[in-house]
Amino acid sequence: MAAVEPKAAERRLTIPELVDWLVEDKLVEPAEAEKVKKERRYYRGAQHPLSIIADQKWKSAQPPHKPLALETLTEWLARRVGMEYRHIDPLKIDFSAVTEVMSSAYATRFRILPVGVNSKEAVIAVCEPYLRDWEAELQRITRLEIRRVIANPLDIERYQVEFYNLAKSVKGAARKSAGATGLANFEQLVELGANKQYDANDAHIVKVVDWLWSYAFEQRASDIHVEPRREFGIVRFRIDGVLHQVYQIPPSVLAAMTSRIKILSRMDVVEKRRPQDGRIKTRTLDGEEVELRLSTLPTAFGEKLVMRIFDPSVLVRDFKDLGFSDEDSQRWKDMTERPNGIVLVTGPTGSGKTTTLYTTLKTLATPEVNVCTVEDPIEMVEGSFNQMQVTPAIDLGFADGLRALMRQDPDIIMVGEIRDLETAEMAVQAALTGHLVLSTLHTNDAPSAVTRMLELGIAPYLLNATLNGVMAQRLVRILCPHCKQKVELHRAEDVQAWDALVMPWKAARPAAVYKPVGCLECRMTGFSGRIGIYETLVCTGAVKEIVGAGADLAKIRDQAYRDGMKALRISGAMKVAAGVTTMDEVLRNAPPARETAG
Repeated sequence: MAAVEPKAAERRLTIPELVDWLVEDKLVEPAEAEKVKKERRYYRGAQHPLSIIADQKWKSAQPPHKPLALETLTEWLARRVGMEYRHIDPLKIDFSAVTEVMSSAYATRFRILPVGVNSKEAVIAVCEPYLRDWEAELQRITRLEIRRVIANPLDIERYQVEFYNLAKSVKGAARKSAGATGLANFEQLVELGANKQYDANDAHIVKVVDWLWSYAFEQRASDIHVEPRREFGIVRFRIDGVLHQVYQIPPSVLAAMTSRIKILSRMDVVEKRRPQDGRIKTRTLDGEEVELRLSTLPTAFGEKLVMRIFDPSVLVRDFKDLGFSDEDSQRWKDMTERPNGIVLVTGPTGSGKTTTLYTTLKTLATPEVNVCTVEDPIEMVEGSFNQMQVTPAIDLGFADGLRALMRQDPDIIMVGEIRDLETAEMAVQAALTGHLVLSTLHTNDAPSAVTRMLELGIAPYLLNATLNGVMAQRLVRILCPHCKQKVELHRAEDVQAWDALVMPWKAARPAAVYKPVGCLECRMTGFSGRIGIYETLVCTGAVKEIVGAGADLAKIRDQAYRDGMKALRISGAMKVAAGVTTMDEVLRNAPPARETAG
């Protein structure tokens, strides 16, 4: 491929030039190229030629005939002109630092964008490789080496606006919040309702908070962490179960952001000494409704705020989308479609227990049945349930709520969590009187839930009479279907990893597995989304005999395996063999198989 001449003439790229290059590289058929060249001969718009070519929606003439999207064309152009390609990822850019390299007007004038800076060099994203008259001037002003990289022209245009507007808002908010009394005055103005002055001070904060939310939705974040530190505040997103630092923000701005979010969620803005909970309903840029559940925590350097983002679409997913195998679905259906009894879902926080229960309730909530829930807090509001929230301040706990629900003629009851003997006894009582009770419990695996109920104080004969079964679950990241790479499973270390995954069982090794690579579709992580792995224990007659005889955990586990229960890691191994996830993901998230009696 041709490379840029060291002293190439100052000129812009043209459509005929780019199309001819595509034909030379055998990516486009000559006939299609000629058609575009004729149509665009007199084109004089501001749109970049690559964008115009991308609008043709061509597919590469070379196998596997991928669409020639704008990002693909940008990467091709970088190779063609011998420059480095750079995908602009805001998660990896310090917008406050890069916007100091040049002014917004300068960046807009030359259609360039700073994307990195250190003590020696500034990295500048460009979309015109032959326009360099700005380079010497910028190097002289900044006294830094200039390294140019090729980037998507639409991304350069978009982030020119976003980076500079966000940096301007943060700096403006920092100036107005600075000083010994700045933050206190902000809080007093909210408290006293001095609207005129409050609106003026809040304009920058509104922009920062709105951008924070819109960017979190765009990045598929499940949680937003706003955390104060001694020197600065940090914002982090949890994406597919992994935390990513997004940016650092001055402490005064972070505190003002927290105050604004607390106002929107109807929390007490002045109270900073005790934890608070709240919720906000908003919309994405696409108009989709999203609910955020908020929690504040007083820390050494101020209030820490976590916003959990709930996507209402989880309620319309089926069990296959959640990761249930056909066998898991059948066993779960057998447990939850009985007219009465207790069904438990176990796992740590964030393992998808509530999503499983909501999906189940959505299936069971027909017009003929009365479905009631008592939760702490209500995670997602659903019109087909009757939902009640635990309120400890007025002594309304799970047991009290369950006692009240029993007088509401329910058919199916969901209890957010069984934490104590009183709640467990009420759940057993409800099951004995003909109700189906679904709840969660915090144990490592399914058999441990049986012994946990006994440890809480439930008599073995009552547990045998009411417990339908237990499901343990974990979430593992899904390999990106666009970039995952097939790997033959023949190296000694790969074989050892597989054997460690399925211990103490023997499972046939697949010929190949897949590994993460990273592409633009998955934002270079190699993963996109999460899926569940499950361990389902059905309370058969044999299991009940063991419970009645003393509830030896190893014997319960051994009998559950005999009855068809697959361990979490075996469930994960099946998804590894199917190319859904990786061995590392399963080993990291699923606990090792426990000892059995046999």
